[in-house]
Amino acid sequence: MKIHSFIVSILLLSSCTDAFVNPKVTSHVLRGKESNHSLRSSGLPDYGSTSVDIDQHKLEDSNKWKRPDLFGKSIIEQTKREMESDIDFQETSQKLKEIGLKGMSKEERTKRRRALDDLGIPTFNEFLAQNIPNDAHEKEIILKRKDTEVLQLNVGLYCNQACGHCHVESSPLRTEAMTEEVAAQCLNLLKNSKSVHTLDITGGAPEMNPTFRYIVSMARALRLDIDIIDRCNLTVLHEPGQEDLIPFLVKNKVHVIASLPCYSAENVDKQRGNGVFDRSISALLALNEAGYGQEGTGLLLDLVYNPLGAFLPPPQASLESKYKEVLNENFGIVFNNLFTMTNMPVKRFTDFLYRRGELKDYMDLLVRNFNPNTVQSIMCTNTISVGFDGKIYDCDFNQQLGYALGSSEAYDGGKTVFDVSSLSELSCDSIKNDNHCFGCVAGSGSS
Repeated sequence: MKIHSFIVSILLLSSCTDAFVNPKVTSHVLRGKESNHSLRSSGLPDYGSTSVDIDQHKLEDSNKWKRPDLFGKSIIEQTKREMESDIDFQETSQKLKEIGLKGMSKEERTKRRRALDDLGIPTFNEFLAQNIPNDAHEKEIILKRKDTEVLQLNVGLYCNQACGHCHVESSPLRTEAMTEEVAAQCLNLLKNSKSVHTLDITGGAPEMNPTFRYIVSMARALRLDIDIIDRCNLTVLHEPGQEDLIPFLVKNKVHVIASLPCYSAENVDKQRGNGVFDRSISALLALNEAGYGQEGTGLLLDLVYNPLGAFLPPPQASLESKYKEVLNENFGIVFNNLFTMTNMPVKRFTDFLYRRGELKDYMDLLVRNFNPNTVQSIMCTNTISVGFDGKIYDCDFNQQLGYALGSSEAYDGGKTVFDVSSLSELSCDSIKNDNHCFGCVAGSGSS
């Protein structure tokens, strides 16, 4: 990895783990560094500067993060303005017009392959065969499809945000959405596939797509025992028309998995847009008030961390402890689990790396951190992912690259939900993998 990139990455990581902590800890750390600049930037007065007008001294309102004024106010227009001023977004949009999705997927695959060729790394299948112990798995077929336990539905690409790491390329400009016909067939497959224990609904902002509530309510009626996941970006809770979203989620006992890539405002806003941190904290507090994350309610609230740049996430257990400490002490927020996700080198994140000359370094990082323990548990082995158009994929990442089951190449045919009556009928379909798959077997993996 280039020295400059490595230093930037470490600085970004340290800012996430140290910049927003308990005031007592911050004070101690700053004194240890003896940094006058840091003391001034803390916002607290130095000795001798405290006002003698002590009747004016007031404690900061601990409820200031509860922002009822944000509910019903959209950030979509702000997101669009930020996209218009973002050179990377504009270049990607122009390229999409010129060569289309198929061309972009092929070009992206070529960039990753060239980076791996420079590193002397073989294909993903060859790499697994060389690095899995002989007595652990059959050499000729490393990845084997199991019974489908997770049905993942991407209900559309429309989103109120346009995050820099988004592998789905979602934004307010994407209008693709799942139809009721496709949604109904997905529910039929759920009904006929008894091995499925989890319905994972994603997007875009899934809640802003027209079939979201239909799918949730019908799935809950069909299967009282199923775990229904809403991959929530948190800010969607404030959007106009979503005022009753939290009561709807509570009523249907939906498991909320929310994205919060850091616990500092600077890092979150850098990755996800101006003001997103404030809105995220407000949304988390609202979810807590409704019972989410609270012991004994059965309403699960999990958070997701993904790195800001070209580095791997810290160990999940230790980072979860840090998140819980900071979010509780600073905002009174509680949650159940934190999941750390490796950023996959696909779509928007690949563009991010390539433009900075870091794609080769990142692919090298993924290969160096290969974890054989992830191979038999990565999502393509027990998950079926369905796109908004009804096409079937091994995983969400293959979906975004156009690698459908039964297709010979990207965006070229493939099976749809109307070709099967049960997910068990897909058991003989081989798992499609390619050079982006190194992201799922590095460190703790990605999902």
